[in-house]
Amino acid sequence: MAATTETVRRVKVKPNYEMIAWKWMRYSAFALIPLVWIHAILQDVVVGVHAMDLGYVAERWASIFWRVFDALLLGFAFAHGVNGLRQVLNDFIHGERGRKILNWGLFIFWLVVFLIGAIALIGGVNQQFPLE
Repeated sequence: MAATTETVRRVKVKPNYEMIAWKWMRYSAFALIPLVWIHAILQDVVVGVHAMDLGYVAERWASIFWRVFDALLLGFAFAHGVNGLRQVLNDFIHGERGRKILNWGLFIFWLVVFLIGAIALIGGVNQQFPLE
């Protein structure tokens, strides 16, 4: 039996926006899936929608853990939605310049909405809720 030697050719691919977006979706899904399941089980099964009121929200958001948890859930879920929108709009925009504008515009849109939401969740809950 003759020994065969195979030569493996490796090609370095320069990362571009599409590759980064593709990897981000896969990596962030590992965080998003448990965040969504924990949120759904806690809110709908353990607590139940009938027990949610302003007092429950105030008690939950008194912990920085839950505020950060909700901010991460917002960021990852909204990123997945915006990336889906980007994929759909890429079907209608054929020019390289138009796609670049679309990509940057949607990224800035995601960043602004995420920052507003994160600031509201993490930094804006320092006052006591009036429970009248």
